[in-house]
Amino acid sequence: MLMRESIYRMIDEKAEIVLLEEQGCTSEVRKLVTQNNSYILKSSFTSKYREWLKAEADVLKNNQHLPLPQYFEFIEEENSSHLLMSFEEGVPLRKALEIAESLQEEKDLIKSFGLFLNNLHEENLVNFKDHNWLQRQLTKAADYLQNGEADGTLELLHHLKEKKPEPVQQTLIHGDCTSDNVMVREGEVSLFIDVAGMTLGDPRYDEALAIGRFKDKKEYLEAFYEGYTRYRITEEEYRYFDEGLYEFF
Repeated sequence: MLMRESIYRMIDEKAEIVLLEEQGCTSEVRKLVTQNNSYILKSSFTSKYREWLKAEADVLKNNQHLPLPQYFEFIEEENSSHLLMSFEEGVPLRKALEIAESLQEEKDLIKSFGLFLNNLHEENLVNFKDHNWLQRQLTKAADYLQNGEADGTLELLHHLKEKKPEPVQQTLIHGDCTSDNVMVREGEVSLFIDVAGMTLGDPRYDEALAIGRFKDKKEYLEAFYEGYTRYRITEEEYRYFDEGLYEFF
C-alpha cells in the first residue's frame, strides 16, 4: 500500500495504526503509535474534502508559530489525500465541559476559550493575504449548493447575498471555531485543530460559531465575554453567520 509505505518512510519506523472512534464527516482519522512518538493521520476521499485537507496542510505547514499541531507531511494519491501531523494530548472543549465537575470549572473553561480566540484575532497576519473573505465564502456556498454538498437552500443563499452585514476589519480567523475544534490541556483551551478554514476573514464568523452551543445559557455567555473582549456580536450578526452562512459549510 503506497500510503502506508510513504508514512513508514517519513516517520522512519513502523507504527500501530488505530482508527479513532470519534470521526467527523470530512475525514477518516487514525492515530499512529510508534516506540518513540504518536501521530495523527487524516485521510479524505472526495474532491471537496480533499481540497479542505490540502488547505489544512498548508495552514499547518506555514504557521507553526501558532498553537496548532505540528505538520509532518501531506500525501496525494489518485483517489485519496493524507495529512500527517503530531498527536497532541488533551480533549475537545465540548468533552471537557461534559466531564467538568462544577459550574465554576465550566465557566473557567469557557472564559479560557474566549481569551484563546481573542488572542487569535489579535495575531500578526504575516502569512495571510488580504481578500474579501465573505464574498469568497458566498461563492463557495453557491458552488456547494449547486453540487448538492450543502445543507443550506437557494432561498437562504439569496438572503445572505442581499443582507450582508456592514464590513469590519478582517483578522486571522479559525473558520470553524466550534467547541469540537479547540483542545483543552491542563484546564485551559490551548490548541486549535481542524484548521482548513484558517485565513484572513471576518472575526464575527468565529465568534458566532464559538458561542453557538451556549448562546442561551447566560452564565456561559458572560464567561466567554470575560475572555473575548474585542467585540460582542449582535443577535442579527449571530443569525447571519451561525444560522445562515454556516449552513453551507
